[in-house]
Amino acid sequence: MLIGHLGDDVKMHYFDAGNCIGRFQLATNEVYINKVTNEKITSTEWHNLVVRNKAAEMCEKYLSKGDKIYVEGRIKSRQWQAEDGSMKHTTEIQVTEFTFLSTKKDADNNRQQTNSDATKNTNFDSPNKGLPINDLPF
Repeated sequence: MLIGHLGDDVKMHYFDAGNCIGRFQLATNEVYINKVTNEKITSTEWHNLVVRNKAAEMCEKYLSKGDKIYVEGRIKSRQWQAEDGSMKHTTEIQVTEFTFLSTKKDADNNRQQTNSDATKNTNFDSPNKGLPINDLPF
């Protein structure tokens, strides 16, 4: 189970039989405080995710770089021989379940709604004339 943000848009690969897979990277963050320096440290880990068929098409349609998603799946390691003869290997998460937590489309819609609501909630009789209520300094 992972919760993270997409590092890039979903890349689709289609096959002759009509099947497809989508691939994308997911960034997960761990935040902790260094006990010696009292500094806040953020550690990012990158995961290669693979979704198949209808799930891949849904991810391609609705997700883009930066979106937050919850995924469940299983770890799969594979290796292959590259064109130059060297052996390559990778570890991927084969996604079996997912939930979109936030998408840029949602954020854009919410931002437009917030801007519209802020304009409606302006209190012009306050000492902070013209500032939306959400932007008051207290």
